[in-house]
Amino acid sequence: MKRFAFPLSLLLATLALASTTQAQQTTTQKPATQKTTTQTSTSQTVSGVEKDVRVFSDWVSDKLNRAEVSVRREMPRISAEFDRQSKRIDRSVDSLSAQGKREYGDQKKRYEDWAAKQDSLDAKARRPETAQQTQDRLLGEKVVLSSARATELPDLYARFIGSTREQRRQWTAADWSKAGVVLSNLNARYAQVREQLPLEDRVRIRSWQGEFRTLEAARDAKEVIDK
Repeated sequence: MKRFAFPLSLLLATLALASTTQAQQTTTQKPATQKTTTQTSTSQTVSGVEKDVRVFSDWVSDKLNRAEVSVRREMPRISAEFDRQSKRIDRSVDSLSAQGKREYGDQKKRYEDWAAKQDSLDAKARRPETAQQTQDRLLGEKVVLSSARATELPDLYARFIGSTREQRRQWTAADWSKAGVVLSNLNARYAQVREQLPLEDRVRIRSWQGEFRTLEAARDAKEVIDK
């Protein structure tokens, strides 16, 4: 039995050494696995933020191309959406590439300049319109009606009634009143020079005068019905 003692001890020592070596290899590999997991997580974060910037850029471009009238009605909602998207990107902005940071900064600047312009237009729109401004808007240009030539009147009436047709659905009672003043000024000048106009032009002008009164009466009738 004594001759087998040495080989058995050697075998046990070998097994113990192998087990220790394997444990060391496993311990050594763990940090590498953790490092890989951290790199993957960082990569996914960067990719997600870059995607958010692309979505933000498309959103800004869409809003800048919207019609000003519809935008004014929706500005509170648009501003809230801008805040939501920009705050989300700001939280991870350090993860962006240099190009991503530039694009994000450019898009924010585009939006902020545009929003400032909308605020200015909105403030201007809220200021009461003067009688002269109403006339300029309805006639499409600045005109001194008191000195307008007879030959200019048919075109001026045509512009006036064209503007009335296009804008009347958004008019308040005050807008109709201001338009009525413009028509009265046109009529005053027409009364002074109508003899200089051919019959055909006088008939057209009378027709346009009547159309305005008809549209105005229809608006008044609708108000009564709605009430």
